[in-house]
Amino acid sequence: MTTAVLPAPQARLFPALGAVYRAQLSRARVARIPLLFVATFQSLGIMVMMRGVVTTGSADAEAAQDVVAGSTVLVVAFVALNLLAQYFGRLRATGGLDHYATLPVPAASVVLGTAAAYASFTVPGTVVTAAVGCALFQLSWVHLWVLALVVPLSGAALSGIGAACGLLANRQEIATLLGQLGMSAALLLGVLPPSHMPTVIRWVRDLLPSTYGVEALARTFATHPDWTAVALDLAVCAAVGVLSLALAAWAYRRAATRA
Repeated sequence: MTTAVLPAPQARLFPALGAVYRAQLSRARVARIPLLFVATFQSLGIMVMMRGVVTTGSADAEAAQDVVAGSTVLVVAFVALNLLAQYFGRLRATGGLDHYATLPVPAASVVLGTAAAYASFTVPGTVVTAAVGCALFQLSWVHLWVLALVVPLSGAALSGIGAACGLLANRQEIATLLGQLGMSAALLLGVLPPSHMPTVIRWVRDLLPSTYGVEALARTFATHPDWTAVALDLAVCAAVGVLSLALAAWAYRRAATRA
């Protein structure tokens, strides 16, 4: 007579999240230097080019704030949208989801842990980009501490979208394409000052989650920031982050079931 072996109980969310985060952090560490260089160099190059278009005078003060804030958040978008879409697309295409499907961990912990590990490498790049931008456009450094809120909240909102793109795409190439398109949208709609955009494009810009992280950071460069507006922008980022990560967790369960 044989005795049935019951599966191990599913781990709780936060301990499982920590385990996935540490594992992914160790795995992604190999690509840390190229990742930091590419993401940061890209944003710095864009700011240098925009410096030839946007002056440091009072007439272009808001435009300069938008350029620096947009370039800073772009470092996060490069990883959250582009690299995560590629990573999960490759994971699905190569059967890597089978490994996670055998582990007694919640789907949310896999998505959150992986996203957090990749986002951790963007912190130095965002700080360097914001600091160089402040020096380049003669903006105040006083409130750069708000990056401690902008980076994780913007990262969460964009990571969920990037992961969902990779998990829902039928082919790895499509996941890569979606990630590239998302990052291009963050570049064009986030770095370019909204005052220089047509009204229709500004409406489209409002649909991009990273816009609210850009707006929150840009507002803090003012002499007297509107902290209520900053808090509202960050709250939108947080709300979109919860929704997008929930979508990514659902996409992970769907992909793992079909794997």
